[in-house]
Order: sequence, then structure tokens, then C-alpha cells
Amino acid sequence: MRPAPFRWGPLLEGGPLFLGILNLTPDSFSDGGRYLDPSAALAQARCLVAAGARMLDLGAESTRPGSAAVDATTEWGRLEPVLAALRETLPHIPLSLDTRHAAVAAKGLEAGICVINDVAGLSDPAMLELAGGSSCGLIAMRSRLQGEGFLMPPYDDPAPKDASLAAAELLEVRDRLREAGIDDHRVLLDPGFGFGTTFAEDLALWNALPRLPEALAWPANRVCIGISRKRFLALKAAEPGLPPLQRDALTAAAHAEAMAWGYRVFRTHALA
Repeated sequence: MRPAPFRWGPLLEGGPLFLGILNLTPDSFSDGGRYLDPSAALAQARCLVAAGARMLDLGAESTRPGSAAVDATTEWGRLEPVLAALRETLPHIPLSLDTRHAAVAAKGLEAGICVINDVAGLSDPAMLELAGGSSCGLIAMRSRLQGEGFLMPPYDDPAPKDASLAAAELLEVRDRLREAGIDDHRVLLDPGFGFGTTFAEDLALWNALPRLPEALAWPANRVCIGISRKRFLALKAAEPGLPPLQRDALTAAAHAEAMAWGYRVFRTHALA
């Protein structure tokens, strides 16, 4: 019997939902290489859960600016041992898989993940078909993919921007999933801070967050905010030289600001 469709609602009843980020890559922007070894990844997972993460989000392909694409075989090789260890040692913690590859997502579902987190916004027909044929939860991000990579303009481009283009792109993601027959209650939308955006555009998007749910006709508590340790926070705080590992206080302050606007779901590298 096919399981009941995943719904985000029950997870949102217990206060803010923090998804602890577990980077299983050698080159992530914030902590690349620290958790590539499965034993280190498991130790970090335990730390995140002890600090209050109620879901873990595993990723084995870096999407930082300038990163190289990873093939599905390499990506799954990094993920498989960690998934197996987590299912054994933390069976009560739901797992999200951050991947753009349908083949990897399919193996993840077989291994027990309950959420696919796709930074490509399910633009790949194979991923959309997989999602439509499964009962898992989804996180779908606004994206500016160009082939295997992302459009990455100079982040310090001073040209003024507004949030209208990013909002329109997020609407395209929302409509793509609806047209595929996927229930809204299975979905979180992600505005995609830093993915093909400049600082000016990210700042405009951040300032538009109080009005974004109305523009999208989508509730704030089903939007996932992925702002943790990003360069945007350092520039916004006029501390451009602050390295990623020293941006956790800025991350926590940004989460608090977003919570005041009704947002409840956050991907984060650390919890205060």
C-alpha cells in the first residue's frame, strides 16, 4: 500500500522547524570537507539534533559559486553510508535530501528519506515525474540554472534591483508543481537567496519577505528560508570580510527577523 502523502503541517505545529544542514562535500562554502567522513557526519548530525534540529538536510554536491558539477554516482557514494548510519542511530529524525539528480533522489527515497530538496526547482522532467509518483515532501527553490551550472553574476554588482524577478521565478516553480498534480501541502517554496542573484537583488528580496506570501498566494509558514552563513548576511551587516564560520550570530538574527514576519522553516548550519 502506498504511504499517505507527506504533509508539512504536523511538523509546523511545534514552533519553528530548523533543518540542520549536513554537507557531505569537500567544497561547500561554509564548512567544506569537515563532514565528508561518515563518522564526522554522524557526529555533526547528533550535535544538530541535540541543539534542536527536527529534520536533517543532507547534500553531497556543492552549489557554491564556481563549484564543479558532481555526477550521480559520486554524489550517491558520499550519501549512502551516512544515510544508512542515520537511519540506524537517529531513526526518529526525518531526513531531507538536497539533490538536483532524479537518480540520486530515487535511491534516497528507497533508503528512507522523506523530503526531496531540489535547488533546481524540479525543472528536470525526471525529477518532476519522480516527485509526482511518490508521496514525499518537497522543497522547491527558485533557480537560474544554465545547463549543469548556475547563472552567477558578480555578487557586488551595484545596480539597483527589486524582488519582482525572483518572485516571478518562484511563481513559476509553484505553478510547475501544481500543473504536475502535486498537492501544495507537500511543498515548501525556497526563494533561493544567493542563487544567481546579486547582493542588491538579495537585499530587495529580503526586504520584500513581509509581502512575499501575498504576492505568491502562498503561506509564509510553507516557505523555507535558506540564508545560513551566506555572504549576503555579512554584506548586509557591513562586515564584508567576516568568514562563513563566523556568521552564525548574523544567521540567528536573520531567522528572528523572518519569524516576526510569519516564517517558520529555516535551513541552518548551526543552532544557537
